[in-house]
Order: sequence, then C-alpha cells, then structure tokens
Amino acid sequence: MSKSISISAKAAPLAKPVSLADIRAARARIRDSIYLSPCPRSENFSQLTGNSVYLKLDNLQRTGAFKERGALNKLLTLTAEERSQGVIAASAGNHAQGLAYHAGRHGIRAQICMPLTTPLIKVSATKSYGAEVVLHGANYDEACEEAVDRSRRFGMSFVHPFDDEVVIAGQGTIGLEVLEQIPEVDVIVAPIGGGGLIAGVACAIKETSPRVRVIGVQPARLPSMKVALAEGRPVTLSPAATIADGIAVRRAGEKTLPLVNKYVDEIVTVDEEEIANAILLLLEREKTLAEGAGAAGIAALINHKTPLSGAQVAVIVGGGNIDVTLLSRIMERGLVKDGRLVRLRVHLPDYPGALHRLTGILAQHRANIVETSYDRAYYGVNLGDTAIDITMETRGSDHIAELLSALSASGYVHERIL
Repeated sequence: MSKSISISAKAAPLAKPVSLADIRAARARIRDSIYLSPCPRSENFSQLTGNSVYLKLDNLQRTGAFKERGALNKLLTLTAEERSQGVIAASAGNHAQGLAYHAGRHGIRAQICMPLTTPLIKVSATKSYGAEVVLHGANYDEACEEAVDRSRRFGMSFVHPFDDEVVIAGQGTIGLEVLEQIPEVDVIVAPIGGGGLIAGVACAIKETSPRVRVIGVQPARLPSMKVALAEGRPVTLSPAATIADGIAVRRAGEKTLPLVNKYVDEIVTVDEEEIANAILLLLEREKTLAEGAGAAGIAALINHKTPLSGAQVAVIVGGGNIDVTLLSRIMERGLVKDGRLVRLRVHLPDYPGALHRLTGILAQHRANIVETSYDRAYYGVNLGDTAIDITMETRGSDHIAELLSALSASGYVHERIL
C-alpha cells in the first residue's frame, strides 16, 4: 500500500488566508530576535540519496526548535492591553519553551498548561524561562481545555501552537530563509503535526517560487493531516504513541488544512524504526542532535518515500529537544540493528574454568564483552549446566557471523537474542 498521498482540493477556503505579505511582515518583525539558522549541504545524505541535500538546522534556535518564530510573532502583534493581561498556552514541549522564553524577554506574563505526565526536565526548562507552569490533565487535550478555560476566566491571550494565522506566518519565515540560502532549491521537506510549520513554509515557497515541490512528513501512527485531506475536514484520530512526539497531533488544524491543501504537493509517512534510524544517522554522521519530529524529513528522504534523483533538496530539522533516556535507547537499538552490538545466550558446563575458556574464544575473535548474566534455573538448561547471556560490542554482521561459527566449532550450544 502506498505511503504517500497527493493533495486533493477538498478543504474549505480560509476566511483570512495567510499571505506572503504576512510572512514577510513576520520576518521583519522577528528577525532581530531569531537566530538565522544555517542550511549547510550534507555530503553524507547527498551521497546516500543521490540528491544534493541541505539541512535547515532550526534545532539550533535558543530553545532548540522552530516554535520560537511563531510564538514571538504572536507576542509582537498583541496590543498593549493584551500584553498586560499575559498569555497562556498548552504544550508539553517546544511551543511551551519558545513562548515562555520570548514572553520573559518582553516582560509578558506567561502561563503554560502541561499534562501531569510531562517529564520533569521539560517542566523545569519551561519554568527556567520565567513561565508559570500549571500541571493539569492526563494528556495534551485535557491540558489544552484547561488553558482555554483559563484564558477566558483571566482574560489572557491564548497562543495556539499551530492553528493561528499569526503563528503560521511566523513559522513561514523558514521558507523565506531557505529560498535565500539555496536559490536553486527544487524540493523542501518538512515535518507535519498540526500543520503550522508546513502551512507557513509552503505558502512562502509557492508564492515566491511555484516550481519548488513541498513535501510533508508525518508519523505513520498519527497521520492526522493526511487523513484530514482525504476526508476534506479535520478528523480526530485515536491516541497513539510515537517517538516523534513533537508532531504527535491527533487532529489537523482548521486554519492550516486549507493552506496545506493549496500549497503542499505530497504527504508521506514514516514508521518508528525509520525515525529512530534517522535520529541516529543525524547524530553519528552529521553530529546533529534531532528529536523524532526533527528527524522525520530525513527519515522520509533516506527511505525513498517519494522518488527524487539529482534534486536540490532542503530538509527542515525543526527541533532537537529529545529526552536523553530515549536517545540512549535509540542509540543502543541502532547499534544492535547495525550489528555493532549483539547479545548471545551460550550454554556451558557449570564447573571452574568453563567461563574462562568461553571468554578466551571471544577474546581471540576481538569481541568486547560489555555485560553478562548467568542463569542455572531457566532457559531449559540441564542440571550441571548453566546459561550465560553475553552482550558484546562487535564490528558488524560479518563479525557476528564469525563469532557464531567459532562457538559452533568449539561445541557450544548458543542462540542470538533479538
């Protein structure tokens, strides 16, 4: 089954569509406070994909993500009275930090409603930028309901993370920058959650250079924009977990959908393994830290989700705020998949010197042991025998095959633990 969708013409038009003029005005408004992120050519990904690949590194913004652009544009368009009343938002990540940081810089009171399950590190980061954090609800939807309710009760301006024309225009400034940094760009690839980023970027690109293709990428587990385009309206999807939590949006925006329908050429999806591998490749080959959402575009490109050859391709790496525990798991899993980490279960007689003989064989073949675990009662071992799980650093699949052959030749019963 195809994993892409061509954009149809079903969505209703915007009452006040975002225009190129809005995006240019946003750029003039925010440019002194937003880092002009680089867009270098990646030799690694260019060689890997057969295209000339450039990485728009907006993960290098002060708070680690592109969300600052839209948040700041919104803050700078508030009236003096609105500023005095403060702003409020719901977010468990990048939008929270971007809004908190720039609100603090402009002396605007900010409240952020976050789910009770939000990791402490994200809560602490948001507080460190000067925002008041309100923990409420089991998920984003419940936190958002609380934020909207508080905005009404206390007269605070609600700043939506994506479904707001001013926020969309702010995110669209990335598109203007890419066109200046790579004038001959043929394709731009951007992640999609609720659609704020790609709606703004696509508008900026298509209204300036209509020949450029715009491709959106969503996690296969939550393709909310793809479904919305197929249905002609936003549809609320069932909850699903994805490592691309920055684009884990269950319902596409009412205001972003018509813009995506008008300007985006194609939407593709990527699965969890593809995203994880892209995170690892960006870190190892480009020395670039990307979160799941930030790596989605590269995941689509290296897995050939759309046919491209010899094209000038800009990929937006929109965020780098990844939990270190998750990053550790991704790295370990990637090493296993790449054959650089292996776990074997070996049966051996339970007497002094048996382990010494086994480790001697492993040392002879230059495998580095990082962890061992004995068991005499489980794994179906015979009385008088034991089983040992050994995790080793290896040089790849050929090295693993060499180890397995050596163990078999020495008479060991063994199996690879996957």
